[in-house]
Amino acid sequence: TPLLRSNDALNKAAVRLLNIMGYNIHKIKTTVGPEQEYFLIDEEMFKNRLDLLVTGRTLFGAAPVKGQELDDHYFGSLSERVKAYMEEVDEELWKLGVYAKTEHKEVAPCQFELAPVFTSTNIANDQNQLTMEVLQKVASHHGLVCLLHEKPFDGVNGSGKHNNWSFCTEEGENILEPGDSPKDNIRFLTVLAAIIKGVDEYQDLLRISVASAGNDHRLGADEAPPAIISIYLGEELTAILEAIEAGNEYVDTIDRKLELGVSTLPPIAKDSTDRNRTSPFAFTGNKFEFRMLGSNLNISCPNTILNTIVAEELTQFADELECVKQEDMTKALIALIQKTLKNHKRIIFSGNGYSDEWKKEAQKRGLLELKTTADALPHYTDPKNLQLFEKHNVYSASELHARESILLTNYYQVVQIEAKTMAYMLRKQILPAIFSYEAKLAQIIQTKKSSGIEAPLEVKILKNINTPLELVSNHLDTLETLINKATTTEKQAARFAADELLPLMETIRQLTDVIETNVSKEDWPLPDYNDILFKSML
Repeated sequence: TPLLRSNDALNKAAVRLLNIMGYNIHKIKTTVGPEQEYFLIDEEMFKNRLDLLVTGRTLFGAAPVKGQELDDHYFGSLSERVKAYMEEVDEELWKLGVYAKTEHKEVAPCQFELAPVFTSTNIANDQNQLTMEVLQKVASHHGLVCLLHEKPFDGVNGSGKHNNWSFCTEEGENILEPGDSPKDNIRFLTVLAAIIKGVDEYQDLLRISVASAGNDHRLGADEAPPAIISIYLGEELTAILEAIEAGNEYVDTIDRKLELGVSTLPPIAKDSTDRNRTSPFAFTGNKFEFRMLGSNLNISCPNTILNTIVAEELTQFADELECVKQEDMTKALIALIQKTLKNHKRIIFSGNGYSDEWKKEAQKRGLLELKTTADALPHYTDPKNLQLFEKHNVYSASELHARESILLTNYYQVVQIEAKTMAYMLRKQILPAIFSYEAKLAQIIQTKKSSGIEAPLEVKILKNINTPLELVSNHLDTLETLINKATTTEKQAARFAADELLPLMETIRQLTDVIETNVSKEDWPLPDYNDILFKSML
């Protein structure tokens, strides 16, 4: 319902502004193509990992012998098992009217992607929910499990969902299509300026729209956009906007050719709108790709927020231009674009979003870095956000307060369940297995020494296990105490999960992973990363 309300709000605002500008437009609609990433693993291995069964991610696991260093999984050929799975997924989706455009291997081992044909936003939302259900249901027919957690495996890429968003007229004309001459396309540049302004003013809401306990593990991990919101426009478009802001005529310097070095093929023009893979919000030719969404997220919230903030900016533009005469409209629009760029260009960034330098630069620019869900969610009910959603009849104040409360509670409960699962696995599976292996080593050492033979290797391995084991034991006691610690408010509970539970769990994991590398495979009680990521696809 809020998504449909936001569609109405954007339609109303866009039609009003475009008609003020002299266009005869009666209706616009938003369109979305949500790319869906996921992992496939063997069903038997899944059943033997309590952490995957309960939380959707591995709470323990030393790095595999091979990760994604060679980039050889990305777009590689499919195994017969996966190919059969994808064919059945296609067939089941076709029955539901959902059409996939591409299906392929993604970057990480056992990771794949499905990209649908674009459609109206509310329909795209329904279809993506169906897609996730079908992906999981069909997997069991092939002895597989489909994982939609954002970060099921530490040390390799997690899974996201790229939200390709645009809007068009009732006749199908894309408002975000620059056309043959983007530098002369005043309508496109006006709408672009409104989007830039909206993303800058409502950074917090866009970050909130993708906030979850799982996605926190993925954002900013050199595999997904950072938690800092910024816009990437491409070299040509950035140069055009800089020329407009400065009041200069744009001179095309981007007409470059890609020389192939083959006499039978002509040179090809380079695409100057190529995506910056580190950007959370990138213009990709005729749409914006919001790249921060997690794999299992319902896309209605990000699109509701995106529609609403753009509706607000288009409404403000319409208010400012309403009394301008048509003969003065172009001059007024250029002045409005110049003013908007001057005030909001801080949100435009074309560099490496993963770098520490960008974090420092973003702070200088005054951009928000809401690293965790606990940091982001309390901004949901900031006065400016309450006012925005009430003005456009998307959320009432009580609806927003309810969403904030529910999401904060969910975040705490997810982290607490993970902590309980970690403690259980340590007590019931991992520690007993370590004790058993230590006993074997101690027996070997004793037998050798009684025969007058030194056992330096066995002693070294035993020490390598026992030193971190003592720390794990102490931290486990602390973790179990924290699990039972009472909290008073939803915000306090979320902060407790982010500041105390998760850092302690990460410490325990790192120590346990060190121990795993020193325990024999036969004695380790869980399928390891080598089993899960490489045997699953055989």
